[in-house]
Amino acid sequence: MASDTRADDAVDSARMPCTCSLAIRMNAIPDDTLNAFDFGPTPRIVFGADCIDQLGHLANQLGARRVLVITDAGIVAAGHAARASGLLATAGLETRLYDGVVENPTTDDVERAVQVARDFQPELLVGLGGGSSMDCAKGVNFLFTNGGRMQDYWGVGKAKRPMLPMIAVPTTAGTGSETQSFALISDAKTHVKMACGDKKATCRIALLDPKLTQTQPPRVTALTGIDALSHALETFVTTRRNAISLTFSREAWRRLAGSFPRVLRAPNDLSARAGMQFGATLAGLAIENSMLGAAHALANPLTAQFDIPHGEAVGLMLPHVIRYNATVANDLYAQLLEELLSAAAASHGEYPITIPPPQSGAAGLADFVTSLLEAADLPCHLAQRNIRPTHLPELAQQAATQWTAQFNPRPVSQGDLLALYEAAY
Repeated sequence: MASDTRADDAVDSARMPCTCSLAIRMNAIPDDTLNAFDFGPTPRIVFGADCIDQLGHLANQLGARRVLVITDAGIVAAGHAARASGLLATAGLETRLYDGVVENPTTDDVERAVQVARDFQPELLVGLGGGSSMDCAKGVNFLFTNGGRMQDYWGVGKAKRPMLPMIAVPTTAGTGSETQSFALISDAKTHVKMACGDKKATCRIALLDPKLTQTQPPRVTALTGIDALSHALETFVTTRRNAISLTFSREAWRRLAGSFPRVLRAPNDLSARAGMQFGATLAGLAIENSMLGAAHALANPLTAQFDIPHGEAVGLMLPHVIRYNATVANDLYAQLLEELLSAAAASHGEYPITIPPPQSGAAGLADFVTSLLEAADLPCHLAQRNIRPTHLPELAQQAATQWTAQFNPRPVSQGDLLALYEAAY
């Protein structure tokens, strides 16, 4: 695998043992306690097996009379949409179901859903499903309440009018969209994934019922699980990390890394499913209060240009970004390995994957992530996909325009991003 000198240096430094202290090197990354944050305790999080039964009651608490449920055909087939609609109807609410959400929703997809909203005039939105359903519901909220096109809200804080209350009911453990104020919507013409963020778009309630995640197909479990893990890993080291985000990142990592191998081996293990779902939500809170890094910047062009699922794309790039970041974040990665050892010791039964020693730092953590990819039967190299070396320069050019690249703990240029694609090839 090819890489440039700086990437090689990062790998070499990652192989060096940590000092006996796991404290952050002050000359490498600023003390996170000095980084400002503005934390509001939203959304309200309701968690527990069968807590979806509270959906009608919670909707009534928000004062709604008409509720638009936004979901996809797979959720309908699993029976979750009928259950949610029935609970809302039993609570005396008029309900309309939109089940046209597709993976990685585009501006055209949002427009189709908005037409249903304009006809029905809802007072509450329910995003039921994975991140795509929740993102599409947020997109509908932007356009239904504020008008215009989705492109008008690309960025932060561009909605001028109040937005509808929304309840998120995730059926996967991955994106953490239920706790974030951003909708990720792709431009139907350019295929660019737009992050449209506004605090008014934050869900009022996140309803977390781990039983709903038991219907995920094995591949969806794998893809969403790797995505959630990447959120915990990247938020832990970004330049915007702070005392509150680290609290969420660390606990998310403990729950996700402690539960993911168990879910892969025993999909009906409700305890492991609960750990994954709550961990994904905590990682979403970490994103909201920190940011993501180069792995996501590198993943988005792979999804846009080659239709590689987001979780797979992030997984392909994450081990190489961890090694690249070693020169500035090695001690932080060592902390995560130490947390993993503690979480594994507290888990039920023997932990099924070998955990590297904390002193292995970035190199050990990158190897561990690769082991998770292999256990999840996900590819570890770009060459396993329909990608040729000649595609890499254009992918690097696109990755350099991604917003999250600027928050990576080690600065990344377009050349660095190209070297990371080459390393992953």
